[in-house]
Parts: sequence; C-alpha cells; structure tokens
Amino acid sequence: MSTSTDILFDVAGRVGMVVLNRPKAMNALTHAMCVALHGKLDEWAGSADVDAVVVMGAGERAFCAGGDVVALYESGLAWKAGDEASTGWREFFHDEYRMNAAIHHFPKPYISLLNGITMGGGVGISVHGSHRVATERTMLAMPETGLGLFPDVGGGYFMPRLPGEMGLYLALTGERVMAADCCYLGITQVFIASDDLEKLTGALAAAKSLNQHSVDEILEDLAGDPGETKVASHAADIDRLFAGETLEDIMAALGSSAEEEEGEWAEKQLARLARKSPTSMKVTFRQLREGRRLGFNENMRMEFRIANHTLAGDDFYEGVRAILIDKDNAPAWRPASLAQVSDADVEGYFAALDQELELG
Repeated sequence: MSTSTDILFDVAGRVGMVVLNRPKAMNALTHAMCVALHGKLDEWAGSADVDAVVVMGAGERAFCAGGDVVALYESGLAWKAGDEASTGWREFFHDEYRMNAAIHHFPKPYISLLNGITMGGGVGISVHGSHRVATERTMLAMPETGLGLFPDVGGGYFMPRLPGEMGLYLALTGERVMAADCCYLGITQVFIASDDLEKLTGALAAAKSLNQHSVDEILEDLAGDPGETKVASHAADIDRLFAGETLEDIMAALGSSAEEEEGEWAEKQLARLARKSPTSMKVTFRQLREGRRLGFNENMRMEFRIANHTLAGDDFYEGVRAILIDKDNAPAWRPASLAQVSDADVEGYFAALDQELELG
C-alpha cells in the first residue's frame, strides 16, 4: 500500500483500493487528497490490471465528513485581507471539483462504502460513482446553508434528480438521513451490514474480472434490509411545500401549513430555516433549480463560480466562526433576512469568472 498518510492506495486482485485515512478528522478531505485521488483514478482508468475501484474511510465513525473547511476559512481570510498569494481556497475548490468530475466520468465500477458520517465533500467523493453502499452506521447530510456555503461538490446536479422535491429539502434544511432513507432516495443502491464489508471487499478482490453487472451481483448477494425509511413519511408534504417558484413561495407555504391543526412538521422546518444563512438559502435555491437542467460538467462550472463569489463574501467566514471555531452557534448573517437579499445579490454569485473551471 502507498506510504502517503492521508490517503492510501492499493490493488487487491483486480480492484483498486482507496482508504481515506484521517480518522481523527473524520477523514475530511485535504487538497492533497483530492489531487492524489484524481491522479490515481486517471491511472486506473487506463490500466488493464484494474477493473473496479473501492473507496472507504478509516475507522468506524466516518466515511468522510467533508472538506477541510477551517483550512479554507484561514486561506480565504488571508486573501480577503490582501494576501494575493493566499489562493489555497481557490485551488482546493478547483481540484476537488475536477476530482468530482473524474469520479462521475470514471469508466469502471466505482464502489463507495458509506460506513459512517458522510457530509459535504464526502458526498461528492461517493455519490457520483456507479455503486454506493449504506450500512447501519451511515448518516448523510449536506449542511452547507448553516455554514454560509451551498451544497457544492455536484450537489446542484444530483440533488435535483432525487425524487420529487427531496433534493431541495435536503439542501435547504441540511436534514440528516440514515441508511434506509439513502436507499429510498437512491443516494445509495444497497444496504450491507458493516460486519459484512470485509466479505464484500474479499469477494470483489477474488473475482477474476469485474464489470457493472458482476459488481451488482456481488452486492446483491450481501444485501440486507436497511429498515424503515423516515423521510418517506413526509414525502407528500415535501413535494407540496417545497415546490414553489421562489424561496419566498416555499417559506409562505410552510408558514401556512404551520398554522394548520397538524402543522408541527412545517413549523419545525421554518425554525430550522430561520437559522440558516439567508444568502446561502437563496443561492442554493437557484443552484438546484438551474442544476436540474444542466449536464454534470456545466453544473460543476456553475458551482465553481458560486464558490469563488462565496469566498469573496461574508457569511462563509461568519458561519465557520460560529459553528466550528468559537462554537457559539450564533452566526450574525449579513444580510440578516431573506427580504434583504436582492435578486441582484443572488445573480452576482453566478457571474462568470476570469478563470473558469477547466474540465476535460
């Protein structure tokens, strides 16, 4: 196995094995990890000796809890303060998104074992591959609106393609979903108990050859019942209340529903959204509405524009400060309300860049 400490590569049989190896940091992605994985995928895509790739996280707590947000915060703050050489934040987004695209376009089976917490960048490193496995430890979320960010790493592509308005609901609220929910939504295709993951990797490594169909068969042989989905019980409410043409329409629909006799669920969603960055919510709403008509590469270019403009703003830094650094959980968003976020403000996040994201 490779000697790099944060991400490990090996080949077992005809399977390229990837281990995200930062268990104390819940396997959060660094810039170097993104670059290394992209390079290895390019190598394995052209290798006659590798038929498939398996990606897993070290330890039992997390698959991958996201990107190294604090590093982005520090680099972005220095850049905003006038250090023009502090471009690590931009390089991270650039190379992470190129890695996401490499996963989406990878020509061989790409199997992610979501055995633990999977958030943000961890979703991006898994959901775009051909096969995703949930276990009883799976907990998946895109919590970016609470950090002054937006659900990037391809969120604008895969989330609008979830059933009904589920993607927009998950994106705006940051709702955490477990294994049964992930299987119900199609985020993962199969549930396999964590105790059987070693059997899975062993069966894959023992195969004389692998393709999409044979991987499906191996997964099905070990598949179990993920249990009852919770999010499905609110599917009708989500499709009805999150179908508005504007974010304001959604808030109004939730408000009306909250006033009804059995409006506790809608009232809870309003309270959750009230804690999110108003700017992030408006940008996210447009991102997902735009993303449902875009191809994958076009979506990633859009998200790179949003990321650049987000790091030039204020709410990301305030969100990281409040949630991850000072941990007072009391961000002072600017602007503080949806009414203060103009259409022109939102438009600015989608403006073209001097240097756009380059994808093959």
